[in-house]
Amino acid sequence: MRAPDFWRHGNGGLTGVALAPVGWLYGAAGAIRIATTRPWKAPIPVICIGNLVVGGAGKTPVALDFGARLLERGRTVHFLSRGYGGSEYGPLRVDPASHGSDKVGDEPLLLARLAPTWIAADRRQGCQAAADAGADIIIMDDGFQNPAVAKDLSVIVIDGDYGFGNGRIFPAGPLRESVATGLKRAQGLILIGGDDGPELPHGHPPVLKGRLLGRSESRNLKDKPIIAFAGIGRPEKFFKTLGDIGCDIRATHAFADHYPYNAADLERLRRQAENDGAQLVTTEKDAVRLSPEFQRSIVTVAVTLGWDDEAAINRLLDTVMGK
Repeated sequence: MRAPDFWRHGNGGLTGVALAPVGWLYGAAGAIRIATTRPWKAPIPVICIGNLVVGGAGKTPVALDFGARLLERGRTVHFLSRGYGGSEYGPLRVDPASHGSDKVGDEPLLLARLAPTWIAADRRQGCQAAADAGADIIIMDDGFQNPAVAKDLSVIVIDGDYGFGNGRIFPAGPLRESVATGLKRAQGLILIGGDDGPELPHGHPPVLKGRLLGRSESRNLKDKPIIAFAGIGRPEKFFKTLGDIGCDIRATHAFADHYPYNAADLERLRRQAENDGAQLVTTEKDAVRLSPEFQRSIVTVAVTLGWDDEAAINRLLDTVMGK
């Protein structure tokens, strides 16, 4: 879905005010679920990369960064995802050679390029499957609001430009739960982009700052005419990254998160690029939802995270290394 404009600023205007009671009920139901569920303790450590808002905040890049760091330390990392956008319920180990995004979702395909990845609607079953397959640590991409599994380390990812939107709970705003209650269950906050980010309550967990960077190969796009398209949580983040690279952006097209591109969509994009003499550019997450033939006609810009304090990230991971 695309986030409505009234979620972004102020108190959401009349629509946000009108939907606020529904948001209170949604938040109360989630709080009751968390309070009354006894989490299952996995046989191996579980790291959860979550957020407090509906849609993207940068969880998958953080999961990949954490996974790479743990692999460098000799850990046997497995990723676990809900597989949003896919039809499989799992637990199922993702095979990029045979599974498409229609089956397992787009994010698991990206994670599986780095380490074994599982999808499971039942997170407990997914954790057990990973442990049985030889994992010695699990990184959950999302699942912060799911109380079924105990987490050894939970971090909340915050988009520094978007923050918490209008500060209201869904559907009156983008929040999945109140900021105060969510922060109490986290051991770290990761602020991606922006300056100081949203205002946080007193006693919040430590804030670690990072920024999305185009990988070195993307520098070849500098000064080149491009048409960019993206179906992610906040496409404007991707478009900003292209601007930072120095691309000559002729047009941008924002689609809903996990958008299932059809032949007509792709033909319109192809024709516009051909007429403008521009290169089509998209994200890694979008590319895995495209046909192999169309993938060959576009440039995929991969992003990585640059940290203000890498040592702080490593210290955070140290808290689960001995478990």
